Amino acid sequence: MTVTLADVAARARVSPATVSRVLNGNYPVASSTRERVLRAVDDLDYVLNGPASSLAAATSDLVGILVNDIADPFFGIMAGAAQSEIGGPGDGTGRAGGEKLAVVCNTGGSPGRELTYLTLLQRQRAAAVVLTGGALEDPAHQAAMAVKLAKLADAGTRIVFCGRPPLPDTDAVFAALTFDNRGGARRLTEHLIALGHRRIGYVAGPLERTTTRHRLEGHREAMKAAGLYGDEESVTVHGPYDRSSGYDATLELLRREPDVTAVVAANDTVALGACAAVRERGLRIPEDISVAGFDDLPFSVDAVPALTTVRLPLFEAGARAGRLAMGKETPPAGGTATIAAELMERGSTAPPRVG
Repeated sequence: MTVTLADVAARARVSPATVSRVLNGNYPVASSTRERVLRAVDDLDYVLNGPASSLAAATSDLVGILVNDIADPFFGIMAGAAQSEIGGPGDGTGRAGGEKLAVVCNTGGSPGRELTYLTLLQRQRAAAVVLTGGALEDPAHQAAMAVKLAKLADAGTRIVFCGRPPLPDTDAVFAALTFDNRGGARRLTEHLIALGHRRIGYVAGPLERTTTRHRLEGHREAMKAAGLYGDEESVTVHGPYDRSSGYDATLELLRREPDVTAVVAANDTVALGACAAVRERGLRIPEDISVAGFDDLPFSVDAVPALTTVRLPLFEAGARAGRLAMGKETPPAGGTATIAAELMERGSTAPPRVG
């Protein structure tokens, strides 16, 4: 049964005109009243009908791209590549053809903000939604996401995951492109072990993120296979995916375990902070301590020394996600494709110094 404006008004105990004012934002409304209306909209899952929309399953020319942090090159590269496919090259006249309007939604890593954007995109009858990067491993949030995505899919919205594993127990996702984070991390640690490193510290990402868990699992698989797995918690420090976290976590790691000969960072940005911390301790890279990252972001090759890392084809994945969102490409068999990760050996890693 379709929820109407009058239903929302009755639920919020206001007039239909007040509901319209709140949703259109064209008239001042008391904050308490506005909050009551918005709560009713969410409770009833009301979808605002656009002036040109008469069918419940009709979609607009809007595509939403959800990212954790648009300032992070990891997300910026994927979002930019997806947007180029969604917006299209144009015909040089400024007229719109089969292109869509891609809107980048910056969640700041907030689960609540992620759900809010999905609700807003549902109200705008988005043609497609692309969700990028790792997911939060929280059962309550996953359940709420599954409900939101199912409603979007039922309304005709294509849902594409890019660099993100599919949600458990839902078939609402049109296609999922996942990175081989576990395999890439395993090969990176195997490389360090082959160089002769035995005490390897790990600066991990935030807890409860799929990317963090998969990369850490790959690292520990390699350590176990080499018979080097011991008290791994003492040589693992968690933190956000940013430079300052890499710096602070590496100082803590070196304080706990001064005999480490290599540090693996959760991503390249974290690795830059790790390099700064190593140098602050008066140590040289790679002569005293090797440092490695993940993602192969554009700056990694320009670091001094150039950063050994794992390359993820971010641009290619983002462009493919954009084509899937536009219906220009057939979804992979089974709906999910795993994208390979490639080890990039550079100057920041070397055999440990003897004596």
